[in-house]
Amino acid sequence: MHLDRPSGTEGYAEEAERLVKQYESISFSDVHRQVFHLIPSAPSRILDTGSGTGRDAAGFAAMGHRVTAVEPTVELRLKAAALHPSPRIEWIDDSLPDLPSLVGHRFDMVMLTAVWMHLDEQQREQSMRRIAALVDVGGVMSFSLRYGPIPQGRRMFVVSADETVRLAEAEGLNLILRFDNQDGLLGRPGVRWTRLAFRLGQLTSAAL
Repeated sequence: MHLDRPSGTEGYAEEAERLVKQYESISFSDVHRQVFHLIPSAPSRILDTGSGTGRDAAGFAAMGHRVTAVEPTVELRLKAAALHPSPRIEWIDDSLPDLPSLVGHRFDMVMLTAVWMHLDEQQREQSMRRIAALVDVGGVMSFSLRYGPIPQGRRMFVVSADETVRLAEAEGLNLILRFDNQDGLLGRPGVRWTRLAFRLGQLTSAAL
């Protein structure tokens, strides 16, 4: 029994087997269809925070990118590394809001897919400062925000998209994409998503 799991990971270790089947049933390109055009075409440095089963890390690696896949739930991280072995992926045990293992690193794209709702208000403020410091100039940060019923045993919060935009803009990140109230791909009743993307050093914002 792990007594020191980071907050926000509750319930994931116990459901690792089921989650692997569930998350891997949806393709990388389908999950990220709204931001796919923002993924660099040239080989780049990608940070996948909360990498889960490794589906997205593997997708980026297949495109030729170098991926740092951060996953604090050991059961998921080990399954991901076994399922998606790649010399382009570095699997790291770390978590928001601090990410101490990434001090001094910069990335061309930072992904936070189904992560932000696990953080409380104070953690979100601290995490935004930390994660924004990891984005290289011209780099992109992508969020997906979940709304709907909270599964039993999980720690989740209702996160405002406007709050997320405000926190990001305070760190010099400019909104370049916004899709509100989107259907999920797993067919969960009542679950909707907002997709946000920001660029560091980009002055023109476009809310879609």
